[in-house]
Amino acid sequence: MAQQRKRAQRPAGKATKKTPPQRFRVLVVDDAEAIRTYLANLLELKGYDVDTAEDGRRALALLEGGAAPDLIILDVMMPGVDGIETLRRIRALDEETPVIMLSVVGKASTIVEAMKLGAADYLNKPFDEDELELTLEKVLEKKALEREREALAAGFAGGRDAFVWASPPMQRIRAVLDQVADTDVTILIQGESGVGKEVVARTAHEVSARVSRPFVKVNCAALPEDLLESELFGYEKGSFTGAGSRKQGKFEFAHQGTIFLDEIGEMSAALQGKMLQVLQDGEFTRLGGNREVRVDVRVICATNRKLDEMVREGRFREDLFFRLNVVSLWVPPLRERSEEIPILVESFLRRFPARYRRPVPRLSTRLMNALQHYAFPGNVRELENMIKRIIVLESEDSILREIQSGQSTGGPPGRELAHLIQEIEAQAGDIPLREVGRRVALEAERETIGRALQHTQWNRKRAARLLGVSYKTLLQKIRGCGLEPD
Repeated sequence: MAQQRKRAQRPAGKATKKTPPQRFRVLVVDDAEAIRTYLANLLELKGYDVDTAEDGRRALALLEGGAAPDLIILDVMMPGVDGIETLRRIRALDEETPVIMLSVVGKASTIVEAMKLGAADYLNKPFDEDELELTLEKVLEKKALEREREALAAGFAGGRDAFVWASPPMQRIRAVLDQVADTDVTILIQGESGVGKEVVARTAHEVSARVSRPFVKVNCAALPEDLLESELFGYEKGSFTGAGSRKQGKFEFAHQGTIFLDEIGEMSAALQGKMLQVLQDGEFTRLGGNREVRVDVRVICATNRKLDEMVREGRFREDLFFRLNVVSLWVPPLRERSEEIPILVESFLRRFPARYRRPVPRLSTRLMNALQHYAFPGNVRELENMIKRIIVLESEDSILREIQSGQSTGGPPGRELAHLIQEIEAQAGDIPLREVGRRVALEAERETIGRALQHTQWNRKRAARLLGVSYKTLLQKIRGCGLEPD
C-alpha cells in the first residue's frame, strides 16, 4: 500500500503529443471457474479486455489459433497439462508475451523453475486487488512504452477504437476532445445505449495530460446505493459488518488520473450530494470515517438518460448537473454513422472467433448490404452481438432474416429460435443430433437472457434477480452467449 501511495503522489506529466490508447488484452488461465470469473470481472472493471481458458490445452489452442494477448495470467496447479508445462509450451510458441504465475502453494523450487522458463512474476493466492494491479502495471510498463513509441511514430493513426472516428459527427467530437486535452474540465457524454460512450471517455483520458495515470471506470447502475458509496469512496475498518480493514475507493485509485462514472443518472440523491462535494472541493470522507481525504481527479460522466428532464422532475440535483455539464457531448446513434459499420464488423471478426473457439466466418455481400441499411436500435452493441452470434452459431441466416424483417433482438418471443429451427430442418441429416441440441439450447438461453437485459435496460443485477440466478452466473452466461456489451 505504501508503494501505491508513493506512486499516486508522482505529478502527472505534461502531454505534449497525442498518445496511444493503453488498453491491454489479458488471457486468464485457471481451472477454477470461480477464480476465472472473479479475475475476468475485476480486470474488465479496471479497463482490460479479457479472454479466459479453463486449462493449459485450451490456452495453447487459443494462442495457436491466433489469439494475441498482451499478458497471460497462468495458474500453476491445473489437471492435465499443469501451469509449468503450459508455460514451457507457451514459450515455444511465443517468447515475448509476459506471463504472471498464480499458485496457492508458493514452493521455492516451483517459483525458480517458472522464472527460468521466463515468467515475468509470481503471485500467491489469495492476493488482494492492489497487489494484482501493481504487478500488472509493472509487467506491462515496457509494453506500454513500446506501444506509445510505435503509435507516436505513426502519428497516432489510431488504436483498437480508431474506427469510431470515421464519420463526420464523431470527428467533430474528437476535435472537441483535442481542444480540451490540456484542461481538467468535467465532461458529460450523452447518447443512446450502446453507442460507444465509454470509448469517447477513454479517448478523452488518452489525449489528456493524465494519460500516464489511472483511468478508473465505475458503473453506477450495477451496484445498490450502499455498495456504490463504498466502491466510490472506500470505507474504514469496522464501519460495517465484514469491514475487517480499511479499503480505498475508486476516487483514491484514480488520484491524478481520470474517473469515468457510467450511468450517472442512476445515482441516488444522497450520493449526488457527496459527488458535488468532491467536484467542488476535491475532498470526501470514507464510509464510517471522519477524516477528509483529498484527491486530484478528472471526472467524466455518461448517461443514456436526459439529465435536464430529470432536473426539472426533481430526480437529479440541478447544482450537480451544472457541475457535470461543463463540456457536453452527444454521441450519435449508429444509424447516423453507417460508414463505420464495415470497419466495426471487420474489427469484431478479428477479436471474437478465438474467444468462442470458432473459425473466422466469411460474411456474404447480401448480409453486409443488409447491415448497411438496418436501423440498429441497439447501436454498436447490437451489431457486436450480431457478429458474436454469427460466430457462435456458425451461420448468418437467422441474423439476415431478422434484419430483413426489421426485428433483431427486439422481435416477438421465439422468432429467432423459430428461424434457427427452420434452418436446422433445411439441413436435416447434415448436422449431428448433438450439435442440433447445442445450438437450440444456446439460442433459447441467449434469447431469454437478452430479453431480461432489455427489460432491465442492461441492469445486470436486476436481470439476475428476474432470471432467478446469481449475479456471477449471469455474467458467465452473458459472456458465453456473446451478449456482453463492449
